Amino acid sequence: MKVCVFCGSSMGNDVRYQDAAVRLGEVLAENDCTLYYGGGNVGLMKVIADKMLEEGKEVVGVMPNLILDMEIGHDGVTKMIETDSMSERKNLLIDESDAFIAMPGGFGTLDELFEIIVLNQLQITDKPVALYNVMNYYDGIIQFIDHAVSQGFIRKGHRDNIIISDDPEVLFRELSKHKSVDIKQWIEDIKEESMGNS
Repeated sequence: MKVCVFCGSSMGNDVRYQDAAVRLGEVLAENDCTLYYGGGNVGLMKVIADKMLEEGKEVVGVMPNLILDMEIGHDGVTKMIETDSMSERKNLLIDESDAFIAMPGGFGTLDELFEIIVLNQLQITDKPVALYNVMNYYDGIIQFIDHAVSQGFIRKGHRDNIIISDDPEVLFRELSKHKSVDIKQWIEDIKEESMGNS
């Protein structure tokens, strides 16, 4: 399985984030996965890439030229793919990967995470997505999504498509057996709601 991991270019303020990245790398390696990631040699990106390489697994980095020029690309990856833009980077990661895991990270990680969630929602893609909820890092995001469901802005089925765990073995197991929730055509629902309110 080709697994794309979205994660921070920072280490975070707690060593347990790094430990969690190592553990995720171990689980992916044990299951003979190929890692696709942002290509960095910094932060949690470096930690998981180094672990996968240490285990003898293929690691594919995808990085825009602008960032590569800053000399933070990982020289040791199996393959480095250069792109002309951040959008091209996201598209390539999404096209090439079979499944996605979001580790703790910042705006870039959230951007990548929500991109694939929206593409699944629009049925442009149908690929499993997981939150690696290390130390409850994503609790605030999960609460927001649940609030949006309760307020009628996100369909429960779309929320249920997101796998959530702080255990990488659980994440991989759920990603491997994932089948999309059968969701009624939500655009038709929206049209009906709009007509009912007009």
